[in-house]
Amino acid sequence: MKNYADAVAFLGQWGCFQQTVFLLLCASIMPNGYGAFILIFLTDTPSHYYCLVPDVNLTDKWRESVIPITVVEGNQEQSRCSRYRLDVVKNLSAQGFIPGRDINLTDLEQEDCVDGWSYSKDVYQSTIVTQFDLVCSEQWKQPVTTTIFFMGVFCGSFFSGHMSDRYGRKPVLFLTIGLQTAFTFAQVFSTSWIMFLILLFFNGLGQMSNFVAALVLGAEILTGNIRVLYSSLGSNLSFAIGYMVLPLCAYFLRDWKSLLLVLSVPCLVFIPLWWVIPESPRWLLSQGRVEEAEAIVRKAAKWNKVQAPRVIFEDCNINASKNEKEKFNVFDLFRRKIIRTTTLLLCIVSFTVSATYYSVSYNTAQLHVDPYISCFISAVVEIPAYFSSWMALRYLPRRLSVVGTLILAAMPLYFVHLVPGNLSGLSLTLEMVSKYFITTAFSLMFAFTTELYPTVLRNTATATTSTVSRMGSCITPFLLSLSVYYNYVPYITLASLALLSAFAALFLPESFKQPLPESIQQMHQRGRIKCPCITGNKTSVPVEPLDGPL
Repeated sequence: MKNYADAVAFLGQWGCFQQTVFLLLCASIMPNGYGAFILIFLTDTPSHYYCLVPDVNLTDKWRESVIPITVVEGNQEQSRCSRYRLDVVKNLSAQGFIPGRDINLTDLEQEDCVDGWSYSKDVYQSTIVTQFDLVCSEQWKQPVTTTIFFMGVFCGSFFSGHMSDRYGRKPVLFLTIGLQTAFTFAQVFSTSWIMFLILLFFNGLGQMSNFVAALVLGAEILTGNIRVLYSSLGSNLSFAIGYMVLPLCAYFLRDWKSLLLVLSVPCLVFIPLWWVIPESPRWLLSQGRVEEAEAIVRKAAKWNKVQAPRVIFEDCNINASKNEKEKFNVFDLFRRKIIRTTTLLLCIVSFTVSATYYSVSYNTAQLHVDPYISCFISAVVEIPAYFSSWMALRYLPRRLSVVGTLILAAMPLYFVHLVPGNLSGLSLTLEMVSKYFITTAFSLMFAFTTELYPTVLRNTATATTSTVSRMGSCITPFLLSLSVYYNYVPYITLASLALLSAFAALFLPESFKQPLPESIQQMHQRGRIKCPCITGNKTSVPVEPLDGPL
């Protein structure tokens, strides 16, 4: 009995068909790189802002003194959230009183910034913070904005997985790309913070859902080492390239509306790809649509200029008639003990990986005086991390790789808060080391999850664990805000979660050098939880070769 990889082995691994699918799916992932972190610039607050003073008849001396002086961390600076009562100041100025000589300013009554704020434009021409005045008493809206975005990602991940397993990988991929593009463009026309928030939520619905759909689609079409290359390096490098494009665009486009516009319009080029990117033959077979699967493979054979056999999937180890009648959903991830245990363990690890990844990413983007440099450095660190995950996926057991990267990501976080304030370079280095290892773990988890589940549940499982991981990203803004009270709390919390998840990952099944399971029965064969010291599980299912040359 043949598995899918054996049935399509005549195509080869790196023909014209595979190259086209590989490159186009990678291109479709790039917008996720800048979409995931664009809020770094959209919600950033200018370093200097203070109450706006209308153009009223005041002497120069009074205009300079109308903003109170406060002491912040031992330094004197103008108050950001109050001013002296303007009607009193106007009256004193008209009478010729001089502040500091005739009038003791500390005796004057203060008021809120009733006329708005004046913002520095040294770094940004405008952000949503300056557009909607999300400062002082409204400052709580900044972390809420980021959380609402991740709530959209959370909901999108949940529903897109089930839809993808029911209606196909390809329709969901293009639906989510369309959502992301349309609502990113629509945000440009936001006239209030509430309107921006609603559009941002719908933008989030497509943000990472199309990444998961593209990842699963590529993992199911490609085989052997090329599948590993795509799942670990190709898809993630595309994400990193999009991430690096963000600070470059933001540097030249200091206005938030221009940035959104420029990053949304190019996504329209993905529309024609509907007629080029095929549906997953594995998924079609799982639905009993054998003729459609064979048509795609025969087209691939023409592209690769090879001869297809007369019958391709006659002996393939797929019970098409059974799968055609049986529908699967998210509840099937919890009905059987082995699948339930695997799912719960993956959810724990994914939650921690996501929370740590986004916390470190959003925090390191603020570690340099120049936010554009900070964001670019944070993005560049991901490049070697993705190469590391690729090498780990090729040569190391999955479980060992995940456990090791989680432990190595946790260790630097325990020491960051111990670094003296005058050694900021050392703090930056420690955070970047942690970012490197947690990014490696992030990449490993996507590939690991797709390898553990059968075709009928693969996208549902990947999306479900991704959904749980988004809960981790939702807490990121509030976790980072705790540093205002206790600087060490975010670091200790994240490091402790990483160590706990490393222990949980010890009990996951191993998928190294195993074929992608096509049925729930095959997952059960390899999924029996064994002693963590055992690095692999034996199975009677034929092994898809992963050792051959690229």
